[in-house]
Amino acid sequence: MIRDFKIAEKEEDISYYAGFVGSTYMIGRALTSVLWGLCADRYGRKPVILIGTSTVVIFNTLFGFSVNYWMAITTRFLLGSLNGLLGPIRAYACELFREEYQALGLTSISTSWGIGMIIGPALGGFLAQPAEKFPSLVSSDSLLGRFPYLLPCLTISTFALFVTIGAIWLPETLHFHKKTEVESTSYVPDAEENTNAKKYSNLISLFKNWPLMSSIIVYCVFALEDMAYSEIFSLWAISPRSLGGLSYTTEDVGTVLSITGVSLLFFQTALYPIAERKFGPIMVVRMSGVSITTGTLMLQNKAVEQRQRGAANGLAMTFMSICKAVGPACGGALLSWSQKRLNAAFLPGDQIVFFLLNVIEAIGVLLTFKPFLITNHY
Repeated sequence: MIRDFKIAEKEEDISYYAGFVGSTYMIGRALTSVLWGLCADRYGRKPVILIGTSTVVIFNTLFGFSVNYWMAITTRFLLGSLNGLLGPIRAYACELFREEYQALGLTSISTSWGIGMIIGPALGGFLAQPAEKFPSLVSSDSLLGRFPYLLPCLTISTFALFVTIGAIWLPETLHFHKKTEVESTSYVPDAEENTNAKKYSNLISLFKNWPLMSSIIVYCVFALEDMAYSEIFSLWAISPRSLGGLSYTTEDVGTVLSITGVSLLFFQTALYPIAERKFGPIMVVRMSGVSITTGTLMLQNKAVEQRQRGAANGLAMTFMSICKAVGPACGGALLSWSQKRLNAAFLPGDQIVFFLLNVIEAIGVLLTFKPFLITNHY
């Protein structure tokens, strides 16, 4: 897409610009995640979930209609800022299951991510630029020919539409307790001020909750590495061999990422619940280096009461989104820089990129030990 926008003057600059497209989604999500979390604590999980899936339908379609770089940036930012789905859905998963099955509930979210890792890259790789790949079926003058990346976006938006319709029948897990008749009908002048003060106090208490904050920090370190790697791998794989890449096509990248998604899906569904019950979520992370999302989510949701879960998950999403915004931008810029130092004496070309990714991963594992990571239950 970045190549088609013709904004990069050189081939090695494509990674730099592509990183910002991925980052704008996370910047938008970072700015609004706490707000959506507070809304989920006040009005329920279900309304926020419905708004989030509806946002995907609208703005993901508009992203497919992007005609220039700045339209792509804008639609991605709006998609991130108006989609507050992920934090409340994590609280929802915890509240839907009894405590002994909460690992299964949170694993289902990671499993959904794995399914997305299978379907998403495959759709992007096989359905993008249909006029070039299927000239007998799609004319270059047709809608899909003029907007070569609309078809995969439209496919995902259609799926999101069905999800939105199905979510209408979701049960609400946040239970509201009715106040006394006097409290509910009488006017209290300072009610709004007290409510605002209570919200502020709740947010402050979250920042003082070290078991929560330490698990969020660990989560953010791994999120930074994961997002940077995801961005770097795709750009590195399609880069020409002269720049140290693999010269893969978009179909090849989609196939590789789909295989990765299948592996993650198998681990999350078949192996993780057994390993978590035997060793605990943090030990699984230390041994395997995967499932950090599920493990830290369990710690985060156990560190707070139900009335704070939406805000706590929103806070986690804010910091994680900041790291995931930095990840693609820095990853793209780092890869672009590495492709200009192919003859360096120390770790030439892409070697320096993957070395730094491993350093970040190692730091994340070290942070899972005491005294940094404090847990109440494990």
